[in-house]
Amino acid sequence: MKKKVVIAMAVLLLVIPGMTLAEAPQQVGGFVLDQDIKKFEDRVIMDTALPVRYAENIEEVEIKFTQGFKSGLIAYGTCARPGHIVRIKIKYADSSKKFYKDLLKQVKKRFGEPDEYRGDPFKIVDAWKWSFVDEQKNHRISLILQHNTKDEQEKMGNSVKLTNTTLMEKDLLCYKNKQLDYRERLRQREWKAVEPETSGWELFVPR
Repeated sequence: MKKKVVIAMAVLLLVIPGMTLAEAPQQVGGFVLDQDIKKFEDRVIMDTALPVRYAENIEEVEIKFTQGFKSGLIAYGTCARPGHIVRIKIKYADSSKKFYKDLLKQVKKRFGEPDEYRGDPFKIVDAWKWSFVDEQKNHRISLILQHNTKDEQEKMGNSVKLTNTTLMEKDLLCYKNKQLDYRERLRQREWKAVEPETSGWELFVPR
């Protein structure tokens, strides 16, 4: 029996390289992935909802002032499962390196060693990533911890990002399919040609 378990784990690692063999995290700061954003309306500012740049199908809202955190953005889908949280990004109130080291230690204790270093070689930005597969839903989930006090191009201080990659991909696919359907319907319409005010060379030559 023990031999079968070892073989099964080895096969799993071959199929999904870089995957952490621990229960996938689903929440941080009191916010939960795959839950409806309406459940957290008392903790977010819905009036701040804006589409994410280069991912218009995803919207983000700011969190209200929360003890222990400086700021945060909660992202949710608008197509496949409208309103369901796909990503949680939170910045901690304590921006010190000591807090980051203590936090990193606690996360390692719970989830094991990270799968990938995401910071720079000089550790101006120190970031670690864990990758998981949720056993119940077979969703891919990523967790990134980051410390930054110098690079202004990155989020300053200590931050955490918890993402359900599977939900984000499904929502994007849903959005693209709807856009394709809409464009196809436009192409199939009978459009009447527009008659310009001028004709001949006056129409073709720049003026």
